[in-house]
Amino acid sequence: MTQLKNKHFVLGLSGGIACYKAAELCRALIKEGASVQVVMSEGATQFITPVTMQALSGRPVYISQWDTRESNNMAHINLSREADAILIAPASADFVAKLLHGRADDLLSLMCLARPIEQVPLIVAPAMNREMWANPATQRNFAQLLADGAHVLEVGAGDQACGEVGDGRMLEPDQILEALRAYFTEKVLDGKRVLITAGPTYEAIDPVRGITNLSSGKMGFALARACRRAGALVTLISGPVALATPDGVSRVSVISAQQMYEQTLAHVLDSDVFIATAAVADWRVHSAGEQKIKKSIDQPVPQLNLVENQDILKTVAKSPRALSGELYCVGFAAESENLEQLAVAKRASKGVPLLVANVGPQTFGLDENALLLVDEAGTRQLAWASKDDLSAELVRELAARLAK
Repeated sequence: MTQLKNKHFVLGLSGGIACYKAAELCRALIKEGASVQVVMSEGATQFITPVTMQALSGRPVYISQWDTRESNNMAHINLSREADAILIAPASADFVAKLLHGRADDLLSLMCLARPIEQVPLIVAPAMNREMWANPATQRNFAQLLADGAHVLEVGAGDQACGEVGDGRMLEPDQILEALRAYFTEKVLDGKRVLITAGPTYEAIDPVRGITNLSSGKMGFALARACRRAGALVTLISGPVALATPDGVSRVSVISAQQMYEQTLAHVLDSDVFIATAAVADWRVHSAGEQKIKKSIDQPVPQLNLVENQDILKTVAKSPRALSGELYCVGFAAESENLEQLAVAKRASKGVPLLVANVGPQTFGLDENALLLVDEAGTRQLAWASKDDLSAELVRELAARLAK
């Protein structure tokens, strides 16, 4: 992932217990290839030490507007001019009120006020007690902050340090990181409605046994994240996988191929793009046992009567909206041999403009993949890379094709 590589963030900490999360966030930003300059309010130093943040960022921490390390004694000017963004995490209710009213009585608030608004975005991660968050004054402040051009992240819900439970927690570092990736991703799919299927399906033999496959769903989930980052409205229909729903993505969980077929037909009606990454079972048992099929030396081995499942991709690709070009369809194919030959034939049989193929046994369950793109012009290889990076490349491909 390259969205944050070589970006320079000023990470501002206002006073609050969520400062402990800022340490992990700082470390995560560094691992993404960004550089981080930490600026702390006096209140923040009551919750975490500047020494900790200096060790994690690799840079001296700034606290006072009278810091003499700057030759011109203008840290509020110098620090803001160097940044690609100022991220306030945590942003307390008091500090947000400062931002709203243009108060500048410490280095952190002074720097936010002095930043070049058009060049340096202000990103705010709220953190406060649930009653403080729900207070009408706080909600008015955040509404005006948004109107003034700041980018305000959502809040989390759950246990709070005060012992209460509710909204107002600062997002977890990985959630903030994902929000930053999305912020710095070009919105090439802005407003497009994208429907994605992902993962395997599970076809029951009896209540405890079934037919499935080795698909982990990682490629489909990575594509959902990439499309969301690019500005799309994403619905993800997922088979049974142990993956967290990507932030900002609407998820529909299914088990069987029939359920995936029904949900796809229901959701594809208002979609602009359909991407079929799911490894849907080709067959199901005609009549699944209502009770566990017992193994006995007196009984013969049971014979499974299989029937073919509906072909989801082919059905959608042959729909009027797809044939008219109103719906753009992308198919995926996992093969074990003769990848190019079989992928070319599958694209033709499915009737899709673009088919993405890979050697399934080489990538199932892994975070990396290598892909073959197949369209009417021929084939093109995408070299072995992370599924996140490949998804970003596929989004660029998709955007270019939709623009034609």
